[in-house]
This record gives sequence, structure tokens and C-alpha cells, in this order.
Amino acid sequence: MKQLKAWGTDLKVWNNIKSNLNSARVYFLELLIFDLSIAVLTILIFGRIEFSLVLIILLLILSIILLNFLGKKRKSELNEIKQIMNNIRKNFYSFPEEIKLSKNLSNLQEGIKLMFEKTKSDIEDLTRLQKVRSEFLANVSHELRTPIFAIQGYIETLLNGAMNDENVNKYFLEKANQHTLNLNNLLNDLIDISMIESGEMRMSFRYFKIDEYIKILVNEFLPAAKEKDIELVYEAVNPNLQLFGDKERLRQVMVNLIQNAIKYTEKGKIEIKVEEEQKFGKIIIRDTGIGIPQEDLSRIFERFYRVDKARSRAIGGTGLGLAIVKHIIEAHGSKVEVESQIDVGSQFSFRLKK
Repeated sequence: MKQLKAWGTDLKVWNNIKSNLNSARVYFLELLIFDLSIAVLTILIFGRIEFSLVLIILLLILSIILLNFLGKKRKSELNEIKQIMNNIRKNFYSFPEEIKLSKNLSNLQEGIKLMFEKTKSDIEDLTRLQKVRSEFLANVSHELRTPIFAIQGYIETLLNGAMNDENVNKYFLEKANQHTLNLNNLLNDLIDISMIESGEMRMSFRYFKIDEYIKILVNEFLPAAKEKDIELVYEAVNPNLQLFGDKERLRQVMVNLIQNAIKYTEKGKIEIKVEEEQKFGKIIIRDTGIGIPQEDLSRIFERFYRVDKARSRAIGGTGLGLAIVKHIIEAHGSKVEVESQIDVGSQFSFRLKK
């Protein structure tokens, strides 16, 4: 029985040595060349083959011992690396500082930490994007349902007898028509933001006279402002001042900001002005409207985000306008700045290059 145990121990030792030598085989060729070089030099120097054979045997024995040691060390390091990689795969670590290797592998440790941080960041980004995508689809579905159901309701009411009632039939048709316009606006905004975010929207940059450009826009909105008894004021700027940008896309920005100012202002005035700076022209749209709560300022440029959901839908907002504004202005190398106080008003501004 003891002899069987001894054989078992010997076999285990032999298997370990074989495993170590197998792990060290990457060094075998270099070590063999070294041994042969020593043997050849010994023969050339001493000229005695017997002495050289003894030396070669000793070198071979020492080489096997060295290979066993190197293999054992290499196998230990590889197992350590494998363990770390398995732990990463199983989400064992929460922070890169938890990844620790032996001193000999310190350089590799830093590389694995960087890889872990990058992988973790990529996973978080994918999770966030999936969440944003799901929320976007849910919002789109909801926004599409609202006008469609309203149109369906008005048409069903007309078909059920209201068609012949002159007191309400025109009212229902006008309401249904308004919802079709809202639906059309929503679809156009969805197409625009999809093209912008996918990089498919082409921009045509050129210099243009900003004074003439804004005067035309203001004249378009004067009737809407007058209808609400709001004063729409434009402070004329140097008529020769030229700014650099895409006129069509900037029109989209200005229309959205002026429309919002009119929608959310019940009394007072809306001011539009251009401040000439050294390298830029700063375009400002200021109103005396209801204002935006401070806690909402950082979120108003998100898709479908509304400060007052019921009010926004009632006056025809799609919830995408400011998101489109933000993307267009960023494509001009600028950003939209917002200042607002409740019951005092809001100011939106951005800069264009001269």
C-alpha cells in the first residue's frame, strides 16, 4: 500500500515536471543553442572530447532543471492571468483597482485595468443607449397615438350623426384638421432628428447678412404676436454684419425659438437682438413669458421632454423642437445658452462665427 502511495506521489511529481517543461518549451530552442555553443567552444579550447561529453551532460541536466523552474514560473503567471480574466468575465470586479497581479506582471496589470475600464464603459454606454432607444420608441408611440386617436374620435362623432349638425360639424372638422397638422409636424421633426443624429443631414455653410435675415423672420411672426397682443421687437444691428452658417437650418432654429416664445408668453414682449462680438455674433431671443423651473433647464433639450406636458400638447408642441435646435447649433460649432426665471421670462442665445 505504501509503495502504491509512493508511486502515486512520484507520478504526480513527474506529471508536474512534464507540465512545467511543456510550459517552458518556448525557451527550449534558445537554451539548446546556448548548450551547443558552450560544447563547441569547450572542444575547440580543450580538444578533449571526453571532457566535453561530461560537460554537455551536466549542461543538459542544468538546462532541464532551469526549464522546469522557468516553466513552473511561467505556468503560475499564466494561471494568474487566466484567473483575472475569468473574474472579469464573471463580473467579479466593480473597480479597476481591485485587479491585482504579481510584481513581475505590473505592466500587464495596467493594461488589463485599462481594458477593464474600456469594456465597462462600453457596456454602460450600450445599456444607456438601449434604455434611450426604448424610451424613444415608447415616446414616439405615445405621441403618434394622441393625434391619431383624436382624429379618429372626431370622425366617428361626425359619422354617428354630428355631420348634419351645423353647430358642431365645422368645429369637429377644424379640430381633426389641426391634429393632422400636429401629426405632420411630429413626423417632420422625427425625420429631421433622425437625419441629424445619423449624420445624414447635409449642411450648407456660407456667409449671410444677419440683419436682413432676421428682419424677414420677424415680419413673418408679427401677425401671430399681434394676435396675442404681444410686442415683437427686433433691435437692428449693423446691416453689413455677416455671420457664417447654414441659413435654412438656422431658420429652423429661429422659427422654433420664436414660436416657443410666442406660445409661452401671455403678456409683455419678445425681443430679438444680435450682439456683435470680436469674433462672433451673439443672437438672443428674450421673452417675458411663464419661464422655466431651474430643475428643468438641464433637460429641456432632451427628446420629448416637456416642462408642462398638458400645456405643450394643447398648444401643438411635438417635444422635439429644442432637441433639433440643440443639434443644429452644435453642428455650427456653438451651443445654446438658456437663462430663465419663473413668471419673469426666458432667454435663449447662441453664437455664430463672423
